[in-house]
Amino acid sequence: MTPLKISKSPVEIGMTNFEMKGSAVQFQQRYLEEVASIYQDQEAVKEFPSRMVVYSVQSWLPVAEGTPGGLFFGSSSIIPGKVGREYFMTKGHFHAQSDRAEFYWGVQGKGVLILMDRDRNTWGEEVYPGSLHYIGQDIAHRLANTSDHNLVVGACWPADAGHDYDEIARNGFSARLIDIDGKPVFVSE
Repeated sequence: MTPLKISKSPVEIGMTNFEMKGSAVQFQQRYLEEVASIYQDQEAVKEFPSRMVVYSVQSWLPVAEGTPGGLFFGSSSIIPGKVGREYFMTKGHFHAQSDRAEFYWGVQGKGVLILMDRDRNTWGEEVYPGSLHYIGQDIAHRLANTSDHNLVVGACWPADAGHDYDEIARNGFSARLIDIDGKPVFVSE
């Protein structure tokens, strides 16, 4: 009988902070200057350093991008704060392969998952530790941090989904999530 080898996973996840470790983990930071155009109050954007990190992304891409049947895994961490009355948030995107879905789940902090369909109907789901979110096909999505702590959200998506940031960059979402009297409220564009 030939003994079988048992090896360690190339990636580990911290169960309290969701920090991913391992040589296969990719790390990306988004600076305010990269996402400044998503905020309505451009004067308020100028109050912050342009190289301020608004959010970071960790990901494990164990297969080549575009691999049918493959999965990617990662997390986003959005810092607390606001540009004017809008919460710090991610760029937002549709999937390039628009019929692909994705899962998000809340790990730490509180926020809102902002969703918009192709008819430009926008709605949100509360994100908190333990919340689970299914993002169906043809749904744009972005995360906003509505708390005083980092919002950390896990994600799993198909390796062939791709990201279409351009449509959101051109047309935005049809509603904005703003702070009104200390509460997140959608206002139509």
